[in-house]
Amino acid sequence: MVATAPPPSALKRSVGRRMLLVFIVGDILGAGIYALTGRVAGEVGGAIWIPFVVAFALAALTATAYAELVGRFPRAAGAAVYAQQAFGRPFVTFLVAFAVLMSGITSASAAARAFGGDYLAELVTVPTLVAAWVFVLLVAAVNAIGVSESVRVNLVLTAVEVTGLVVILVIGVRAFLAGEGDPTRAMTLSSDGPVWMAVLGGTALAFYALLGFEDSVNLAEECRHPRADFPRALFGGIAITGVIYLAVAFTTSMLVETETLAGSTGPLLEVVRVAGLVFPPWLFALIALVAVSNTALINMIMASRVVYGMSREGIVPGWLGKVGRRRQTPWTAILFTTVIALTLVSTGDLSGLADTTVLLLLLVFATVNVSVLVLRRRTRDDDDATPHGDAERTFRAPTWAPVLGAVASLVLASPLTGRDADVYARAGVLLGIGVVLYVVNRLFVPRADAEGPALGVDQGEPAGTHGS
Repeated sequence: MVATAPPPSALKRSVGRRMLLVFIVGDILGAGIYALTGRVAGEVGGAIWIPFVVAFALAALTATAYAELVGRFPRAAGAAVYAQQAFGRPFVTFLVAFAVLMSGITSASAAARAFGGDYLAELVTVPTLVAAWVFVLLVAAVNAIGVSESVRVNLVLTAVEVTGLVVILVIGVRAFLAGEGDPTRAMTLSSDGPVWMAVLGGTALAFYALLGFEDSVNLAEECRHPRADFPRALFGGIAITGVIYLAVAFTTSMLVETETLAGSTGPLLEVVRVAGLVFPPWLFALIALVAVSNTALINMIMASRVVYGMSREGIVPGWLGKVGRRRQTPWTAILFTTVIALTLVSTGDLSGLADTTVLLLLLVFATVNVSVLVLRRRTRDDDDATPHGDAERTFRAPTWAPVLGAVASLVLASPLTGRDADVYARAGVLLGIGVVLYVVNRLFVPRADAEGPALGVDQGEPAGTHGS
């Protein structure tokens, strides 16, 4: 018999194109631009916009690979699906999925630590760890209510954080027209070593500020029309945030001394303090805290969906994939990721967790780009098995884009960026934990459950044809 309705454990398809665009913009605009701009200035001097330009260009390359693959395999497990389809190696698939999972949690944990920095100190004095724990628990509560409700919360938070960036842009335009600040500082590259290494190191840091575009693929199974909506929302979100980031970076460097930026965990607050435009610093600090909250919320949404997808495919124990009957959200996955986040915020700091996030995702990006190239050999067979109308709507990346994307990801993940050794050690430990979990699952879970179906498209059902 042919099923006429999705199974009870299926995720609800409630995300449209506009909501998806807001999700992407809200995920990219967040803790990075509000908290790490100063660190980029410490790498390259006043021309902090240059690393952002390079980072966005490299992100756009990888985005083409994601746009093509999500059209072929619109599943909640995202990058893990692509790796399984390309390489067919369960261990490789698990490592990719685990790296994505941990990158989301480390990013949310970094945001939680940022919550207790200079922005919060502008309002109230609270121990950083206490603030971070409460912060993580509140994010988990919103996530558990439902994806549609969570994305609507994201809509409100995005509006608030965009308001903060608009304030910075207004300050910048006013200062520029009034002849205030030093525009030449924003054009100055300075470094103790070779300039190209400084730009490379700054780009690696700037990458954290724009991470988030890749999270959206993990909502593919909850999107109404993934093939038609994802490419437009993905590239639209990157373009919107790119323009905003460049303008904010130029304004920040023009108005604030590089040394001041480099030593601040709230660099945009420094802009408000020196501006001739009257805007209460405490109000801007509140806006910045909202932006940090948005980053954590969307990353924890993504992480819980990755765990759900891995569980459903038999890669991790099945109890991690339980879906609540009332809210239809993966509540055990949310609980699992929250416990990990609480542990990370207790043992790591902002910069270390942010760098670890970037490193893990760069390895994933390299894998995704290579997966596109490998799967190109099967394109004709897949198109023959796919309804003609769906095939026409599937985005196809130009071949050179994933090639350059893979190379760029590996370069930025290398020690050439000047990344601290403890970041590599932390990432190694996290992936090592994944290896242990994989071995334990293979040894002690019954084979029928441990092997499970291959990640990807269910046999007999073309990708993207789930009931709406």
